[in-house]
Amino acid sequence: MGATESKSGGGEATLTVDRPEHETLRVRLAGEWRLTSSRPDPDSILAEAERQPTRRLVFDASGIESWDTAILIFLDRLETLAAERKLEVDRRGLPDGVERLLALTAATTEKEGARAKTVPQNWLAQVGTFTVSFIGGSKAFLTFLGEVTLSFLRLVRGRASYRRSDFFYVLQETGAQALPIVTLIAFLVGLIMAFVGAVQLQPFGATLYVANGVAIAMAREMAAMMTAIIMAGRTGAAFAAQLGTMKVTEEIDAVATMGLDPIDYLVLPRMLALSLMMPLLAVYANAVGILGGATVGLTMLDLSPVLYWQQTVQAVTLTHFATGLVKAVVFGVIVAVSGCLRGMQCGNSASAVGESATSAVVTCIVLIVITDGLFAVIFNVLGV
Repeated sequence: MGATESKSGGGEATLTVDRPEHETLRVRLAGEWRLTSSRPDPDSILAEAERQPTRRLVFDASGIESWDTAILIFLDRLETLAAERKLEVDRRGLPDGVERLLALTAATTEKEGARAKTVPQNWLAQVGTFTVSFIGGSKAFLTFLGEVTLSFLRLVRGRASYRRSDFFYVLQETGAQALPIVTLIAFLVGLIMAFVGAVQLQPFGATLYVANGVAIAMAREMAAMMTAIIMAGRTGAAFAAQLGTMKVTEEIDAVATMGLDPIDYLVLPRMLALSLMMPLLAVYANAVGILGGATVGLTMLDLSPVLYWQQTVQAVTLTHFATGLVKAVVFGVIVAVSGCLRGMQCGNSASAVGESATSAVVTCIVLIVITDGLFAVIFNVLGV
């Protein structure tokens, strides 16, 4: 019976095919079968098997000088191709170690259908799952808020343990370093509000009242809300990423092991710093927003600086400023608590840190909008 020979490029691993019996194809392996060596293509064996009727593959590995996982890769590929063509593979001619490793590989291969199939939920099950998740998330948030409140009470009694240097560092990070982005956004918001108001009031010849609208809107709503949203994306996500990374590296567990309360040591300085800086940032954003409105009033509407200033002073009262400051303090607490909560809930992987930062931003913005709506209702009822 004739034989077919295939060699690697360097001649290190050789493969010879012959037919010792009818419908049986014998594969002779010789040389060095290593990852550093070139190896024959298993397709050449199947091509020979298709030339004549073949039902069975056998091996003769007596000529192999040395081998490593390269031969396992080759034989695994060959057996896969043989199984597709329904050829029987007899491994008895292979070295003992190769035969055992191939058997182990086959035993640990995932069986078809072993994975549980995902059954899509109907809408009622989806509503139930969302409800359970919402209730669980709300419970976790309220529990964490309670722990933070107890930590604040310990601070009032002088029994909270945290590093003053951490507090001042976060104070700088959430205050002075946030001024550039707050300045830009507040100025643009005031400018846009003035432009929109001018377009609506110009047909009535009442462009003077643009100053009133910008000043009241910035003092009551926009300064506090826009600053809170900026800090949610900037500082809330940073808090979540910082604490999430500490959770992954088990630093939070180390803090607890040393007998320190992680809420006091890690969360309290961040909450205090942001709660103190948010009203100051809101006042600053208010002034910058009014300046943005004045830019439109003085350049596009030909209003005099004195007249614009008089309208602003007459429109804005201490009640308007107090309303915005109260909102800013509450928004600061929301951003700090939400960011720290998501960081403490972080999983133990790098991707979980990114997910916690994203979740912190979403949670902050949703709670800010909901809280602002509640403030609007409450202030309307109180006549503020």
